[in-house]
Amino acid sequence: MQKQRWYVADNGIYSKLISVMGRKGQIRMAMWLFSQMRNSGCKPDTSVYNSLIGAHLHSRDKSKALAKALGYFEKMKCIERCQPTIVTYNILLRAFAQAGDTKQVDILFKDLDESIVSPDIYTYNGVIDAYGKNGMIKEMESVLLRMKSKQCRPDVITFNILIDSYGRKQTFDKMEQVFKSLLRSKERPTHPTFNSMITNYGKARLREKAESVLGKMEELGFKPNYVTQECLIMMYAHCDCVSRARQIFDELVNSQNKVHLSSLNAMLDAYCVNGLHTEADRLLDTALQKGVVPSGSTYKLLYKAYTKVNDKVLVQKLLKRMNKQGIVPNKKFFLDALEAFGTSDSERNPRTSSAANNASKPSANSAGDSETAASIKPNVSVWQVAAT
Repeated sequence: MQKQRWYVADNGIYSKLISVMGRKGQIRMAMWLFSQMRNSGCKPDTSVYNSLIGAHLHSRDKSKALAKALGYFEKMKCIERCQPTIVTYNILLRAFAQAGDTKQVDILFKDLDESIVSPDIYTYNGVIDAYGKNGMIKEMESVLLRMKSKQCRPDVITFNILIDSYGRKQTFDKMEQVFKSLLRSKERPTHPTFNSMITNYGKARLREKAESVLGKMEELGFKPNYVTQECLIMMYAHCDCVSRARQIFDELVNSQNKVHLSSLNAMLDAYCVNGLHTEADRLLDTALQKGVVPSGSTYKLLYKAYTKVNDKVLVQKLLKRMNKQGIVPNKKFFLDALEAFGTSDSERNPRTSSAANNASKPSANSAGDSETAASIKPNVSVWQVAAT
């Protein structure tokens, strides 16, 4: 583009490039672009600084990234053409809320109150969502109260965030209250509203409650989509109804021209949750025969499950499949598996303890662990590529 005769250095172009580099974790490249922009005669504006802040927040070193972001924020205040907008505040508020830094969130909110910028629904939803996903319910409710005090009316996104947050903490009385409030409001539920409730009831093994949500959904004129059906598969899996989960999966497959990989993963997970690892392996065989191409997420799910019960045969078979398909396991793939490794099935899921007892478990002593770890080691080519 720079070689074209019409090209003129533009803040918008650099802003977009900086954002892209940030999302890819190329922070040094983002900084280099920022300096190149200034060298080309462009003067940074608010959008460029917002992109730069966002880029730094993708850094792995979160504490350093947050400090850098605050530094740019303070610098923006000193430059007339770079004054922070609500977008700037939204980026920072969400980032500090996700980091659990409630003190800095309060400081930013106070700063926002004293500025000419007004918070919007995205401001509150972003912070409520961040707190909710981190299980910080009191903090989430505090922001909700602040939102109401500013006469900012909750939208369906707000309701969905609250429903999911309370559901994750299994505070079902509050979850149900929010759902009733949603039905009384001018807003209309969406598929994520019902999907979240079904999922969280399922994790608590409250089958009747989950099924009543499905009934309410259909009563309100919503037709379950494939995500809803995946939620039902996992709900029945948690409630010891694997046959019903498989029935829904088969219905889902028959109704689709192309099987969603997430649907396959849901059924494989349902088998693994119930200790039915051989059935999971057979389903993967069937899927491969029908031309379904598993992704890294599919193999990661199965690798964790097989490793957890120390099924060496299935682990080796899985690694061979990965090699054949050309899927290279990364560091996180193995670290997640190691987290499950050595943890007894009965500790994590009492319902599947009998299945776990039938499989050989890793020894509690270090020598036993080393032996088991060696026995499931992938072949050299996989490890070599993973290391790079």
